[in-house]
Amino acid sequence: MNKIVYPSQSEWSALLTRPDNGLEDLFDTAGKVLDDVQRNGDGAVLKYTRLFDGADLEQMEVTASEIEVACANVPADLKSAILMAKQNIERFHETQRTAQQKVETMPGVMCWQKSVPIEKVGLYIPGGTAPLFSTVLMLGIPAQLAGCNEIVLCTPVGKDGVVNPAILYAASLVGVNRIFKIGGIQAIGAMAYGTETVPAVSKIFGPGNRFVTAAKQLVSLKDVAIDMPAGPSEVLVMADESAVPAFVAADLLSQAEHGVDSQVILVANSEALVANVEQEVEAQLAQLPRQEIAEKALANSRLIILKEVDDMIRLTNQYAPEHLIISMDDAEAIGNRITNAGSIFLGNYSPESAGDYASGTNHTLPTNGYAAAYSGVSLDSFLKKITFQKLSAQGLQKLGPAIETMASAEQLEAHRNAVTVRLQMLKD
Repeated sequence: MNKIVYPSQSEWSALLTRPDNGLEDLFDTAGKVLDDVQRNGDGAVLKYTRLFDGADLEQMEVTASEIEVACANVPADLKSAILMAKQNIERFHETQRTAQQKVETMPGVMCWQKSVPIEKVGLYIPGGTAPLFSTVLMLGIPAQLAGCNEIVLCTPVGKDGVVNPAILYAASLVGVNRIFKIGGIQAIGAMAYGTETVPAVSKIFGPGNRFVTAAKQLVSLKDVAIDMPAGPSEVLVMADESAVPAFVAADLLSQAEHGVDSQVILVANSEALVANVEQEVEAQLAQLPRQEIAEKALANSRLIILKEVDDMIRLTNQYAPEHLIISMDDAEAIGNRITNAGSIFLGNYSPESAGDYASGTNHTLPTNGYAAAYSGVSLDSFLKKITFQKLSAQGLQKLGPAIETMASAEQLEAHRNAVTVRLQMLKD
């Protein structure tokens, strides 16, 4: 990791630069695959599954018997852990429901809003270097709570054509039963356009590699909605002398092992703490099975030492991290001053892993600085809002002249006339 001591504010932008994810180079490839899937449906999907995943499939949809076998093969302790996570995620997302409220904005003018589930949604679940069965919970649970009528799940398979059993168990647990053995660009294309086998959806959710990210961005231009722009995973840890170096090192490495293009940043106001964290990172890294991946990610990472807490907060808000861990005295007060972050973890005993798996919050979060403008996935992500208004004759008489004046000022006389003819009739 690169250590920077007391940088000036003019240096922050350069220090906070993310690794180049190279999406521009992928758009041509993704576009060609997407076009092939749109034109040739299942045939193209099967072709790219052979080419990219090395799996020669006879059928793409997972059968009920495959799900049954998979569920039987998941260890009991993992089932218990997944069930606990499911309950916590359900509990947290259930609280996000809002009651319909009618508002009389002026006498005779009534307005209200109704939440309607998105009818057809697609869930993309990574299954390559790390089969993210936890993402099934994070996306499937709010989709079910929202009342989405059709939930389609796509996930890559191994060369043997088998889906990771924990992914199938989690899907079964949350009631998602339309599961397809498709990954990568071809999965995004299948859900965006529909094929002979895969239904088209209205919105696609889920993280993925660079190819999936590029494909999602392309289909979102005109074909289907997506949850958010997404990229490599990242964490920023704010720490002072109250932090435990071993904990901080573990948190940094937990994100570094996601992928070689992940980024981890430590912002601290203690040189002694940073030195201890460096030693812990080295010791813990040597024990990791994904050591090579984490090492490459650490090359894109920073150890930044600042003098003042206020500067630490300003720098953090400028970076807008996907995950933010605050291992500092008065962590909650500091957290209240953060305006740009996907999800915040307070104190020494709140590892980012808790949110990734089982605390109840959603782990599908904005990356690459998008936390400055986007929220993570929530129940609302699976709903659309429809507004209503109802005006009485009295209400139109009171509001109508203002509408006429505004429409005339915009030179939209038909808009004005839609009010004028009604007001005239009320006078007659």
